[in-house]
Amino acid sequence: MAQDSKVLAYAVLVLSVLLGGVSLLGFALVLAAGPFELVPLGLDAGVALGWDTGLCLVFFIQHSGMIRRPFRERLGRVLPEHFHPAVYSIISGLALLPLLLAWQRAGPALVTVDGPARWALRALFVLAGVIFLWAVRSLRAFDTFGLEPIRARLQGTESRRLPLAIRGPYCYVRHPRDSLFLVLLWACPDVTADRLLLNGLFTGWIVVGSILEERDLVREFGEAYRGYQRQVPMLVPWPGRRAC
Repeated sequence: MAQDSKVLAYAVLVLSVLLGGVSLLGFALVLAAGPFELVPLGLDAGVALGWDTGLCLVFFIQHSGMIRRPFRERLGRVLPEHFHPAVYSIISGLALLPLLLAWQRAGPALVTVDGPARWALRALFVLAGVIFLWAVRSLRAFDTFGLEPIRARLQGTESRRLPLAIRGPYCYVRHPRDSLFLVLLWACPDVTADRLLLNGLFTGWIVVGSILEERDLVREFGEAYRGYQRQVPMLVPWPGRRAC
């Protein structure tokens, strides 16, 4: 690899870790404590909810659009394929940062859970977070920031195409990270109008995104994935339906 290409590769690696890492950490804090109003704009509640919806839609369109196969095929005409995952991480981080920085609160809490039920929700949040990490680790080769293809190119090797692997929580649902994200989203004891908006929009996006991802997975793995679909539910575990 030429020296200029190496400099570009390392720059992309650093940006991916920084922007992807900061945005993920920030969103984890939002899930745990609720959205922050870091840049108050003084908007009325209705206008604030419209503004917040726009911030969510920007992230949804970017995140779901870039991961679809047609977009990746078009991107491959102008950018080497080994850069794609890291560039996706960078742009996803940039799309998420406005939501974290410019979110506007709208009104007081609609629902506040106190007492033992509050602690139960907090415990559920922690448990879902632990299982989420288990789901990530069960993939073994899960590459959050898209670093592996660039590292492989820098080392003069080829990035491995991974087979369909079913283990850990993937034995019970086809998209356990999405299922657990929904639990993290709704296990909140204090719900304001803007938090309810966030929960509703992200829930819809998760469901639609999972359905769209299924199409790509069927194209990639064929009959093996169709058999997996017949064995295991998409998002909600069901007694008697498991793959291992």
